[in-house]
Amino acid sequence: MPPRRSTRQVEVGGVPVGGGAAISVQSMTNTKTTDVEATMSQIRSLIDEGCQIIRSSVPDEASVASFKEIKSRMLREGITAPLVADIHFDHRLALGAIEAGADKIRFNPGNIGPPERAIEVATAAKNKGIPIRVGVNAGSLRKEHQLPDHSHDDRNTALARALADSALWGVELLDSVGHEDVIVSAKASSVPVSIEAYRLLANECDKPLHIGVTEAGTTLTGAVKSAVGLGVLLSEGIGDTFRVSLATDPVTELGVAFNILSSLGIRRRGANVIACPTCSRCDIDLIPLAEAVELELKGVKEPIDVAVMGCVVNGPGEAREADLGIAAGKGEGLLFKNGEIIDKVPEGELLVRLREAIAELISSRS
Repeated sequence: MPPRRSTRQVEVGGVPVGGGAAISVQSMTNTKTTDVEATMSQIRSLIDEGCQIIRSSVPDEASVASFKEIKSRMLREGITAPLVADIHFDHRLALGAIEAGADKIRFNPGNIGPPERAIEVATAAKNKGIPIRVGVNAGSLRKEHQLPDHSHDDRNTALARALADSALWGVELLDSVGHEDVIVSAKASSVPVSIEAYRLLANECDKPLHIGVTEAGTTLTGAVKSAVGLGVLLSEGIGDTFRVSLATDPVTELGVAFNILSSLGIRRRGANVIACPTCSRCDIDLIPLAEAVELELKGVKEPIDVAVMGCVVNGPGEAREADLGIAAGKGEGLLFKNGEIIDKVPEGELLVRLREAIAELISSRS
């Protein structure tokens, strides 16, 4: 892969973003922010799954007060992950969130009213040392950058350009008051539009980029769209922090996010299960075995490759390359560890024996 795009570095509540820092993974609570207990419970779950930056929406004044209480409780519980306030339409909510202790403000200068309001937010954030993400989505473009219906032969290209221009306008507005700790995003639900918008931003500004495909969909379709869009950008060295946006429990987003990083070889976390798709050469009931192995490994944070293979074509080779592997034949299987055969196991005992070997390997690394 090409080297990471060079950017200035912005610190978000102790987490460095850009400037060569490791790519950070974010998510967003989907509870009512005014329900402090439910939001705190979700924050704890996100932290347990490795979330590094957490965002909560602040849609009204009651949410500002709850946001302040949530931030206070996080500090009392020793939760150090940054808490970001997500603001739309009302600049007073952004000002309130700044006073409430937000570690970052995410807002779209184009949908918050006259430019003077965005400047007021930028000035207040600058005075408090709080970074801002200029977050533009295709569904909420600044009026001056919106496209007339059916106005372009290549609407995707035009929309990507409009997204980038709307974000760059916001960046220039913040620059005008000397607020330089800015992260930028320009997302669409279309994968090609998102990719092209971020390519434009990468070429035209030096701010760290928060990348993603917004409103990607439910778990399966959203994971696929996110993997394609984020995978392309990350493989081109574009992106300093990201969120996988799924219409499901936000904890699920983190599993997809870390799998994307792991698949690209950027950052290993947790287990990687290699399993053959099966064909008529397979002599054991491999699919339930592979699913059971994946379930066994769900809570494992240690980077580990486990191969579950069902025939002699690729099985032994894949099993040898993994930390642990099964190369199964008719009624039995060979158990490999670091390329060496360590056991020959009857089919009915494969899962139990593999579970023991996984526990032994993880224990030996601790």
